[in-house]
Amino acid sequence: MVEIKLSYEGELHCSAIHMPSGNTLVTDAPLDNNGRGQAFSPTDLVATALGACMATVIGIVAKRKELAVEGMTISVRKFMSDDQPRRIKRLELDLQMPLPASHPDRKVLESAARGCPVHHSIHPDIDVAMNWVWQEG
Repeated sequence: MVEIKLSYEGELHCSAIHMPSGNTLVTDAPLDNNGRGQAFSPTDLVATALGACMATVIGIVAKRKELAVEGMTISVRKFMSDDQPRRIKRLELDLQMPLPASHPDRKVLESAARGCPVHHSIHPDIDVAMNWVWQEG
């Protein structure tokens, strides 16, 4: 169990404290939903969590297999619905891997990403599209 304490600061801003570490983050409502877009929105954090979770589980598998994946990057694009209720409708990820497409552990790493806890926690109505970009040669 992990506790996170949130405080509404007003003006559509929140702050959160990760109690085990003391690290903090802030959120702001996005421009298209009455906010100023000055920080991650709550739905931005969902997209961020998905990318970070995938990178983390890939890192776990890579460490176990003694593979160097430092330099891996993941870009996440979040698309919101136009209808009500307001919700995330699609998450697109570009996973740039520092290994060649022919690497023997490619399928294991791709499976690890699809198996991350956040991916398993996302509602099935949210379309998640992964674009893998492997290093040339």
